[in-house]
Amino acid sequence: MKANPEINKDLSFEDFKTEVLNDYNLAVTSRECSLLGRREVLTGKAKFGIFGDGKEVPQLAMAKAFKNGDFRSGYYRDQTFMMAIGALNIEQFFAGLYGNTDLKEEPMSAGRQMGGHFATQSLDENGNWNNLLEQKNSSADISPTAGQMPRLLGLAQASKIYRQVTGIDTTNFSNKGHEVAWGTIGNASTSEGLFFETINAAGVLQVPMVMSVWDDEYGISVHAKHQTTKENISEILKGFQRENDQKGFEILRVMGWDYPALIETYQKASNVAREEHVPVLIHVQELTQPQGHSTSGSHERYKNEARLSWEAEYDCNVKFREWIIANGIATDDDLTALEKTIKKQVRDGKKAAWTAFSQPLKNEQNELIALLETVATASSNKVFIEKLKNDLAEISEPIRKDILSTARKALRYVVHETSETKDQLTSWINNYIDVVQPKYSSHLYSQSEKSALNIKEVKPTYDDSSENVDARLVIRDNFDAIFSKYPEALIFGEDAGHIGDVNQGLEGMQEKYGELRVSDVGIREATILGQGIGMALRGLRPIAEIQYLDYILYALQIMSDDLATLQYRTKGRQKAPLIIRTRGHRLEGIWHSGSQMGGVIHLIRGIHVLVPRNMTKAAGFYNTLLESDEPALIVECLNGYRLKEKMPTNIGEFKTPLGVVETIQEGNDITLVSYGSTLRVIEQAAKELLEVGISAEIIDVQSLLPFDLNHDIVKSVAKTNRLMVIDEDVPGGASAFILNEVLNTQNAYKYLDSKPETLTAKAHRPAYGTDGDYFSKPSVEDVFEAVYNLMHETNPHEFPKLR
Repeated sequence: MKANPEINKDLSFEDFKTEVLNDYNLAVTSRECSLLGRREVLTGKAKFGIFGDGKEVPQLAMAKAFKNGDFRSGYYRDQTFMMAIGALNIEQFFAGLYGNTDLKEEPMSAGRQMGGHFATQSLDENGNWNNLLEQKNSSADISPTAGQMPRLLGLAQASKIYRQVTGIDTTNFSNKGHEVAWGTIGNASTSEGLFFETINAAGVLQVPMVMSVWDDEYGISVHAKHQTTKENISEILKGFQRENDQKGFEILRVMGWDYPALIETYQKASNVAREEHVPVLIHVQELTQPQGHSTSGSHERYKNEARLSWEAEYDCNVKFREWIIANGIATDDDLTALEKTIKKQVRDGKKAAWTAFSQPLKNEQNELIALLETVATASSNKVFIEKLKNDLAEISEPIRKDILSTARKALRYVVHETSETKDQLTSWINNYIDVVQPKYSSHLYSQSEKSALNIKEVKPTYDDSSENVDARLVIRDNFDAIFSKYPEALIFGEDAGHIGDVNQGLEGMQEKYGELRVSDVGIREATILGQGIGMALRGLRPIAEIQYLDYILYALQIMSDDLATLQYRTKGRQKAPLIIRTRGHRLEGIWHSGSQMGGVIHLIRGIHVLVPRNMTKAAGFYNTLLESDEPALIVECLNGYRLKEKMPTNIGEFKTPLGVVETIQEGNDITLVSYGSTLRVIEQAAKELLEVGISAEIIDVQSLLPFDLNHDIVKSVAKTNRLMVIDEDVPGGASAFILNEVLNTQNAYKYLDSKPETLTAKAHRPAYGTDGDYFSKPSVEDVFEAVYNLMHETNPHEFPKLR
């Protein structure tokens, strides 16, 4: 079913006919999959369907220009393209529709994504890179419209880095930067800000990117007149067109039903992007959507008779068929016979996919039915268990919910009984969950040997010559060591290049390592993240710098929906070990308050969140992560760059472990838990508490995700019998997360003699200035009084009420 990836101008007419008919075969096969797929949803076998009908012919043209090593970052309607590059067959199409959890049957996501979301496998089963130059690659799709755009930018930029930066081992990743990143998007989604941000950034960076806009004039039910100025995206992007003396885009327009013009257009786009490293926008117009947006509704509700009639006439497959007959390539009878054969192939493929999906479930169903018969026979509640068994047996197309739910309900009827069959049922349920749950829950984080959790701690070392220096010099010299050790490492962000970042943590690095490895970028946080994701997907080790923690909100959607889910939604077959560098904590003012941690840690599960209290700890995290294969967010303390720290003698080699807390002061009366800059406030308060006879143990969390893997905090609480979590985030933010981990995961409640307390910032952002910080976030006096009041409740005689 795979299309010829390149056009050969020396083809004989017979070979040309064969290639054209192969393309038509693919177009019809894809259409039949869409049509039958919709019926599978409407009959209840599949949950939801969103298909690529109406876009078949332009995707065939795109596939012909797509070469080994290239990457796609696309739209969830590119099924024909995936079939054409040999990455999707009929059975796999339907396996995705049914949600088959077997990666061999459904290699896109093992059933974790709905149909229409595609990917290829960049990694083997052990998490090691495949040779990406020997395959055609697709980065894993996401549903949020235009969310694929920032990643596309990074996929294209990787080719620029591989072409122009020397010293990188390009094995498996690049052939002198000749790879093109191909993007696809629906016309309505070009209204999203991420689209415009990416287009602008690609024009500035001049990267080999080809962006296809599939234009069928609608976004769900909303016409283009409500979506796009002038109802035409290429018209309003005319200002991006490159000229002789100005860099920009090559902008091309083509009708989506014109087979020869599409092939010519995509070959031209490929040559411009591949050879010149100039981005290209292809506006593919006059496309149709024969079944409407999705299975959730009918397009007859919002398209009038004239539009529906036009769509029937200008359907790209219909026009392709007419062109084939008009050019003597095949007759109507020939094509009719071919179409009949294809229909049968699709039906047969659908049946095979359904059997592969349903048979294991029926086997599990039958296994439980047999067990329940045995359990019922030995139970005094036989009649109730037999009803459950019979109800399960009547389900002709069971799912795992039906099976496990029945087993768990049956267990309730024998809970008071003692029998071998009860033990068998209990064991069956536990084993079933152990086997099945990972099918839906594995690979949120790396499960390879390069997991960050496997990187052992290496402590910083010092000798008599170690000087106290501004902490920024520790981080700067560590970056120097990183760029020297890892040619594939690079950093980019606002002010990161020429001036060496706003706090001089990259001082002199651009001059030493060049503008491509230490780069300034525009004010565009989402595509800064996208650059990092795309380059990491192609084997580079990017560090994306977001100037302040507050600004990460611009990029949070990309972090949450794309980067954080990547390992999960590909079941470990793609990775993007991007490091996100930012700074925050205790800065003054509403927009630089650094108090979004509660939201961040709940929205980006799948990304490690690290909160070092000083630059030595931060540097150690960078060193750890660069030996791992996972993404992480590192929040440096903004008010720590000018504080003094000793310069380690093993710069670039020491490593801070993830998920390990540190006790920075021992005590007996209460355990105080915090992170980041707030620890300095707590340390001062602890000194003052000691003056009144209160001994506080202070624990630095260091790592919010993962959190205290060794359960060291509960060991402290067992000693002090009191707990207070102190946080600069809003009430119920990160403090609630920490408290839940300590009380419910570590079961510290068993050791408490007093109510566990949290001390947080106020619910609002901090007002400007030092007084704004003092009255908005925990101060030394706040910590002192909160701890003192807790001790007063315990021993009012020794600690009389303060106020």
